[in-house]
Amino acid sequence: MSKKISIVIPVLNESANINKTIKHLKGLMDATGVSAEIIVVDGDPEGKTIAVVQDKSIVTTVGQTGRAVQMNKGAQMAQGEIFLFLHADTRLPNEGLNVITAACGERGYKTGAFDLAIASERRIFRLIETMANVRSHLTGIPYGDQGLFFNAVYFRALGGFADVPLMEDIEIMRRVKKRGDKILFLKQTVRTSPRRWEKEGVWKCTLRNWLLASLYVLGVSPQKLARFYRVHAAG
Repeated sequence: MSKKISIVIPVLNESANINKTIKHLKGLMDATGVSAEIIVVDGDPEGKTIAVVQDKSIVTTVGQTGRAVQMNKGAQMAQGEIFLFLHADTRLPNEGLNVITAACGERGYKTGAFDLAIASERRIFRLIETMANVRSHLTGIPYGDQGLFFNAVYFRALGGFADVPLMEDIEIMRRVKKRGDKILFLKQTVRTSPRRWEKEGVWKCTLRNWLLASLYVLGVSPQKLARFYRVHAAG
């Protein structure tokens, strides 16, 4: 029998997208028979995104703004044996729920992620996908937009995500590696929206993200990186 998955979705200003994401996930649950709960944590104190959620079976709550604290709050509410942290603009593959339960069940992995694909026909995104996946496999560290999943007991033993404004995904995976634990990279891909690249410019967004990750690994604090990000994302 499949282990129940808690799917935690941190959101901020996702009113136009959240119901599509929920419909996609519910469709996968119906198609696969995998038992899962969906928890949406809104970083807007007014709860503007969760206010538009149409499916009343979804668990919704308002949390402090910040992806790390939102995901931790969702995990605190979660009842599943497996936690999947999913961005609101990311879609799982058709077999995604099954391969997660198999990975954390009979395969015995404590944590892992998918490979990345970008939902655009533009050829430039094939290059970005390839570079992102090569980077993740070489470093052994997946990023948050790859659909991070954890055995729930293991995630709690880690202490959850660090309360930092950026790089919470890299930080927690570096802790996993320091413990000597294996991070599974699934061959299946999640598909994420190209919207942030299209809004900011493909190369500007890509190079900025690489620079931020590199500076973090070199020891620059997430707080300083967050200030840098705000300036350049707005520029």
